[in-house]
Amino acid sequence: MYTVAVQRKFVAQHFLIGGDWGAENERHSHHYVLELQLEGATLDQHGYLVDIVDIEANLDALVAEHRDKTLNEMPAFAGLNPSIEHFSRILCETLSERIAAPNISAFTVKLWENEIAWAAYRLER
Repeated sequence: MYTVAVQRKFVAQHFLIGGDWGAENERHSHHYVLELQLEGATLDQHGYLVDIVDIEANLDALVAEHRDKTLNEMPAFAGLNPSIEHFSRILCETLSERIAAPNISAFTVKLWENEIAWAAYRLER
């Protein structure tokens, strides 16, 4: 199985809802690191799992949609606590819809919200 991964960094804000988490209930920023991992058993005619330029373009577009935004105000988070778990799933599902390489069998988004905490979501095709 082949794996290709690309990272991007960005800042976004959120505040947690539905519980008493102290300062986390107030609007605050995170310096996120998004890592997208793509897996597949076969390569294309060029020897690529997927063209990294395509991955980068899709990551850049998705990061631009979230950079400097408050997650709670975005439609994808309607009715959800904007946890890194939900955020990693939303990013993974969106990237899976946008990257159309037929030989990709799994997408994984690993999302760091600081130097010690991350969540991941894996979607198999």
